[in-house]
Amino acid sequence: MLRIGLTGGIGCGKTTVADLFAGKEIPVIDADRVSRDLVEPGRPALDAIIQRFGPDLFEDGRLDRVRLRKIVFSSPEQRKWLESLLHPLIYEEMEARLQGLSAPYCVLVVPLLLETGRRDFVDRLLVVDCPAKEQRRRIKVRDELDDGEVQKVLSVQLARQDRLAAADDIIENSGKPEELAVQVDRLHQAYVDLAASRSAP
Repeated sequence: MLRIGLTGGIGCGKTTVADLFAGKEIPVIDADRVSRDLVEPGRPALDAIIQRFGPDLFEDGRLDRVRLRKIVFSSPEQRKWLESLLHPLIYEEMEARLQGLSAPYCVLVVPLLLETGRRDFVDRLLVVDCPAKEQRRRIKVRDELDDGEVQKVLSVQLARQDRLAAADDIIENSGKPEELAVQVDRLHQAYVDLAASRSAP
C-alpha cells in the first residue's frame, strides 16, 4: 500500500486535509492521536512521564497535555527527553496499525516527520502550507498562546522553506474551504493512479 506522509507547520491545516482524505474512505493514521493513546492511564509511557514530571500534571486522573506542552517548550532538555520516549513508540504503533489495512493508499499524519529524520517511513511526502503570518494568527487563536509561546512552538519545527523543498506534493491552505477540497480531489486521483501503476505487473 502506498504511504503518503502528510506534514506541515503547526496551524497550517493538516487535520482539515486529513479529514478530507478520510472522507474518501482512505485510511488515515494521525501521530498526534497515537501519541494521546500512548499516554492514556495504564500505558507504560504515562508511568515514565509521571516519574519524570511528578503527579501534578494530572487532572481527573488524566494527563494535562496543555501544561506538559508548556513545560517542554520552555525547556529543551525536557522536550528532548519526552521526544526520545514518545517518538519511537509512536512510529512503532503506527506501523502496527498499518498492518491489515486494505486500500490503494493511506495517509500518515506526522507533524515532525522531517524533524525526526523519518522521511523513509513514507513513500511520498505531502506538505500542507500557508503564509507565515496566517499561520501565527491561527496558532494564537486556536491554542490561546502569546507571541513568545508561539515562537517557542515554531522554533522546534523545520523552517518553512526547508519543509517545502522536501515535499513531493504541496497543498496551499490559505483560501476558501472549497479550494482546499479541489486540491485534495486532484491528489486523491493522482495517488490512486500511482498506487495502481506500482501494483501493475
